[in-house]
Amino acid sequence: MSQASLTSLFTPSTRSSQASSSLSQTPSRYGHTRKRSEAEDLSTAEVTPLKRQRITTTSRLQSAAPLAERLRPHTLEEFVGQPHLTGPGSLLMSQLDRGATGSIIFWGPPGCGKTTLARLLAKRTNAVFKELSATDSGIADVRAVADEAKNLLALTGRRTILFLDEVHRFNKAQQDIFLPFIEQGHLQLIGATTENPSFRLTSALLSRCRVFVLERLTDDDIRKIITQAVQRVSQMDSSHETASHPSAHEVHVVDEDIGSSDVASSQPDIEEPLPQPSHSQSSTCSEPGPSSTPASSSQAVPLFPAYPQLTPKVLSTIVSLSTGDARTALSLLELVLSAARTSDEGKLLGALRRSVSTAYDRSGDARYDMISALHKSVRGSQGSAALYWLARMLSAGEDPLYIARRMVVCASEDIGLADNHALPLAMATYQACQVIGMPECRINLAHLVSYLAEAPKSTRSYEGYNRAEEAAKLDPTIPVPLMVRNAPTGLMKDLGYAEGYKYNPEYAHPVTNDYLPIQFRGEEFLRKEGDKRDKVWDEDALRKWELEENGGRPWSGRPAEPDGTSSQMVQQESDAARDKES
Repeated sequence: MSQASLTSLFTPSTRSSQASSSLSQTPSRYGHTRKRSEAEDLSTAEVTPLKRQRITTTSRLQSAAPLAERLRPHTLEEFVGQPHLTGPGSLLMSQLDRGATGSIIFWGPPGCGKTTLARLLAKRTNAVFKELSATDSGIADVRAVADEAKNLLALTGRRTILFLDEVHRFNKAQQDIFLPFIEQGHLQLIGATTENPSFRLTSALLSRCRVFVLERLTDDDIRKIITQAVQRVSQMDSSHETASHPSAHEVHVVDEDIGSSDVASSQPDIEEPLPQPSHSQSSTCSEPGPSSTPASSSQAVPLFPAYPQLTPKVLSTIVSLSTGDARTALSLLELVLSAARTSDEGKLLGALRRSVSTAYDRSGDARYDMISALHKSVRGSQGSAALYWLARMLSAGEDPLYIARRMVVCASEDIGLADNHALPLAMATYQACQVIGMPECRINLAHLVSYLAEAPKSTRSYEGYNRAEEAAKLDPTIPVPLMVRNAPTGLMKDLGYAEGYKYNPEYAHPVTNDYLPIQFRGEEFLRKEGDKRDKVWDEDALRKWELEENGGRPWSGRPAEPDGTSSQMVQQESDAARDKES
């Protein structure tokens, strides 16, 4: 199916000059009657007029919209995905059953259904729906909608829902414009955002709205959306086929424009025969029947007979490339449906892969989620997982210096005193990234990440500083003990500065001084190696690690049992797990 066939339902036919000359008439308010009577007079002529539907401005705009926009669901029952929100008994549906949803913030990734769900909620509650985008709207636009909503509520009792897309684009001062309108009940706000509302929206606005999280659509959801879309497009094509082959006595009637306008109309003023589709076009949506030839019946039946180019492999590729984004999936589907029916599958798959860019926003949550996954993988000594997240970030175009800086921190925070070579290697890698750059510096980063993941771990210095910082904040005015104060002048020495201080290198044995204020004397911020105070012992977590990552062998640091019961239990559980897998 070509792109032209997708929009042909809304495309007016060209004016026939021959018919224009033979059926010229004077415009009047009874133009329709004259057209019908003249067409009936010509019913026995060689050229038979045909009937077609009226083409409106709305239909022209719809024909120009992408497939994802034209195929939005019309009811909540048609909505796919987000069962925790649209399923029976959910909080959102319970509010909807009471007739009003209140003000809502929809937080979710692109293409998960935020806009569609907002429109369906307004339709279900019979509310007036106004839609704005924070990218091209301001306070004046919001105030105009709010004033209109207040007047409408006072006159008719109907509520108004304002849907604000990309609500996080409004700054804090702009977000405050909603507060009085929401508080007084004149307006219900539904905001959509792909950013974390905790960071991008004001606490005052959040306190007046309920935040609903929309998850990324699953592969099954995307597959269902594509299947439904193909069915709807097939029905549209079938309707077009029917409209292109009416009975011989039907007449092509075109309505006059309502009112007067300075804009020239593209619709014909007279009756004219619609162009007959070619044989190839008329057979686009045909399905194999009993009269198929033996050669065609021997071939495998396509997944969608009307669109043989949409093979199972192409469908799976669309699902994979969309990564849970319904809008991307439908855009890719539109490319496939517009391709030739005899398109080569390999070339079509290559074109689809080249048409999709990696979804990675350096200023969004995905960036911080991935660097967090990388850091936690290194901390957990999972080198394979750490390299995977490193590759994900670099392949998406992340700045290697950003990753190197985090690894410098990781070298001291997580490896610390257990391996003093980790920090110099991290700094050397950072300098290598500065000097060499991508793509070669990915090798340096892989070296560093692998080393840090396999290095022994110690957080003694990191945790020791945290304990010391907590003590320092208790009373920032505690004076420094006189013994350890600096005494560069005689006056300071007379005042007792550095009095009694013992210079350690002068002694052949250990000596002590008053290093801490008296309030914290004896406090141990930096604990000894092997000190397990404040550490949690989780037997279930340990056994899971022993079974999944240690080959069923007991951890070497497990306390020895006199009868060896712990080791025996671990070994038995490991054997049972292997038997179950086999």
